[in-house]
Amino acid sequence: MLFQQLSPISNWFLSRPRSVKRLIIVAVDFIMIVIALWAAFSLRYGVFYLPPQKQLWIFLLAPIIAIPIFIRFGLYRAIIRYLGMQALWSVLKATILYTLIFTVVVLIAGTDGVPRTVYGINTLLLLLFVGGSRLMARWWFSHIFQGGVSVQEKRRATPPVIIYGAGASGAQMVAALKMSRQLNPVAFVDDDRSLHHQQINGLSVYPFSQLSHLIETFHVKDILLAMPSVARVHRHKIIRLLEPYPVHVRTLPGLMDIAEGNVTVSDIQEVDIADLLGRDSVAAVQSLLHSNITDKVVLVTGAGGSIGSELCRQILRLQPTTLVLYELNEFSLYAIEKELKRYTENIPIIAVLGSVLNQQRLEAICQRFNVQTIYHAAAYKHVPMVERNTSEGIRNNIFGTLSCARAAIASQVDTFVLISTDKAVRPTNTMGASKRFAELVLQALSEDKNQNTHTRFTMVRFGNVLGSSGSVVPLFREQIANGGPVTVTDPRITRYFMTIPEAAELVIQAGAMGKGGDVFVLDMGEPIRIIDLAKRMIHLSGLVEKDELSPEGDIEVTYTGLRSGEKLYEELLIGDNVSDTQHSRIMRAEEKVIAWPELESILQDIEKHNDRDNCQEVRDVLIKHVDGFKPQCVVEDWLV
Repeated sequence: MLFQQLSPISNWFLSRPRSVKRLIIVAVDFIMIVIALWAAFSLRYGVFYLPPQKQLWIFLLAPIIAIPIFIRFGLYRAIIRYLGMQALWSVLKATILYTLIFTVVVLIAGTDGVPRTVYGINTLLLLLFVGGSRLMARWWFSHIFQGGVSVQEKRRATPPVIIYGAGASGAQMVAALKMSRQLNPVAFVDDDRSLHHQQINGLSVYPFSQLSHLIETFHVKDILLAMPSVARVHRHKIIRLLEPYPVHVRTLPGLMDIAEGNVTVSDIQEVDIADLLGRDSVAAVQSLLHSNITDKVVLVTGAGGSIGSELCRQILRLQPTTLVLYELNEFSLYAIEKELKRYTENIPIIAVLGSVLNQQRLEAICQRFNVQTIYHAAAYKHVPMVERNTSEGIRNNIFGTLSCARAAIASQVDTFVLISTDKAVRPTNTMGASKRFAELVLQALSEDKNQNTHTRFTMVRFGNVLGSSGSVVPLFREQIANGGPVTVTDPRITRYFMTIPEAAELVIQAGAMGKGGDVFVLDMGEPIRIIDLAKRMIHLSGLVEKDELSPEGDIEVTYTGLRSGEKLYEELLIGDNVSDTQHSRIMRAEEKVIAWPELESILQDIEKHNDRDNCQEVRDVLIKHVDGFKPQCVVEDWLV
C-alpha cells in the first residue's frame, strides 16, 4: 500500500533530468551531514544536544568539506538503481577522507567543547546515513510499482531459468537477469561439489542429480549454460546430459567477451552448434599462420561470403601490409569492408567490385597493389542451384579459377590458395565436378614450368562449415522457430562439419605448407547424421519431436528426398595415398594430375560447349576426365 501511495513521488523523481536528480541528492547529503554531526554530539553527551553559537560554524563547515570530496569520489555519478559494491566502497573512502580533514581543521581552530569521540561517532553515523540512504533508494526504486504490477508479481510472471555453472560468469549473468527481469533465475547447477548447497547472488547451488526435481518444482523451461571457459568436449558432454529434459538450452558468449565486460542479457544465445560436435580446435602453428600473410599484401576473392569473410577477419589479425577484398556482390562487399574497418585504422583495406572471370581486372589489381598471396574463395557452392544452372556454375567455378590463376602468374603472385570442397571427391553433381576440375587446372599450371615459374598453387579441401549461408543449421533454426516441420532429405544422410573459424585457420596454415600443386585435406572428425543433428536441435530448443511415439509433440521431422546431385555421404580423399603434415588436422593427398597441354585442350572443349549452353556435352567431358564423376540426375533443359 505504501508503494502505491508514494509511487507518484518516485515516478516524478525518475522523470527528472539527470542534473536535477544530482542537485536533489546533493541537497539530501548536505542535510544528512549536518544531522550526522548533530547526532554524534547528542550520542556523546546522552542528551538532545543544542550547540552553542560558537560551535555553529563547524556544522556549516562539515558539508562544505564533505560535498566536494563526495563529488571527487564520484558519489553523484553512480546511478542509484544500479548501485554496486564499488559505489559503496567509494562512500567509505570519501567518508574517511572527510573525517580526517574535518578533524584536522577543527583541532587546528581550537574550538572548545568538541570531544574527540565525536569524530569517530560522526564517521559511523555518516556512513550509515549516506551509504544506507543509497541502499534504501536502490531497494525502493527496484520495488516501486510500474503499471500496477509489483516486482514480486513480475518475477512470478517472468519465465524461471536455471543457470548451469556457478562461476564468475554465472554470477554475473544472474545479476544482469535480476536487473533486467527478462528471465527469473531460480537456481544454480554445478558439478563442483564444494559449491553444492552454497548461496551465490541469493541462489542456491545444486548438483546435477537434482536437476529433474528443480525443473518440476520451479516449472523451468529454460537452462542457461554459463561456462564460457570450459573445453568444448566438456560442454558437449553436458549438452548430451541435458538433451532428455524438456528444457530450452541456451548459452553465454565466449570468455573474451566476458573478460571485456560485454556480457548482457541480450548476449544469451542458442547453444553453439559447434558444441554439439564435441571437438576442440587444435592450437595453431604460429609460423604457418604468419608465413603468407604478415607484412604481405593479401587478396581474397569472394571476400563477402561465409568462408571469405572469416578469412578476411583472421588475415587482418595477422597484420598484412594491405588487405584487398575482391567480391562480385556489392552489398556483401560493403558489409565486410565496414566490419573490417572497425578493427583497424593502420592496415589499408581495399574493397574491389569485380568478377573472377575478369582476368584483366584481376591482373591490374594484383600489379597495382603488388599482391603476394591470393585466397580464392569465390565459387558457386549450392549443389541444387548449380545443378539447375550448369553453364554459369561451370563458367564461374572452372573458368573463374583459371582467370584468377593466370592473373596470379602474370603478376608473379607468390602463393595462390584455392578453397575446395569434399564434394570434389567422386562427385555426383556438377558443382563437385567443377571444383575438382578447378583443382586439376591449378595442379596442371603448377607443373607447367613453361607458363609458371613463380606462383605456388595450393588447394585445401574440406566439408561443410557450420553457420554458412548454405548450411542446414540456420535452416533448422528457422524451421524450429516457425513451428516446423524440420525437413531432412534422407534419414541415412551424413555430413562432415567444421566451424567457420577453424576451417579458415586451417586453410591459412595449409596454404603455407604447399610446395606447388598440393592438395591438402582437413581432418573433419567423424561424420554426423543429419537426422540426429535435427533431433538434437529440437530437444535443445525445449521442444519434443512429433512422431508415432509422441503424437502430441511440438515439431515434426519430414523427409523430402535427396536433392538434385546430392550424395548420402561425402568423402575427402579420391585415393588412399595420403601423408601427414606438421599439423595434426591437415593431410596431404597425392592424386592424379593431367598435364597442361592435354588439360588445355579439354578446357577448350568445355568452353566451346558451355558457350553454346550445351550442358549435357559439358557434363560428358567432365564425366570422362573427373575421376568418379557419376551424375545422379539429368540436365534440366529449362535452366542452363
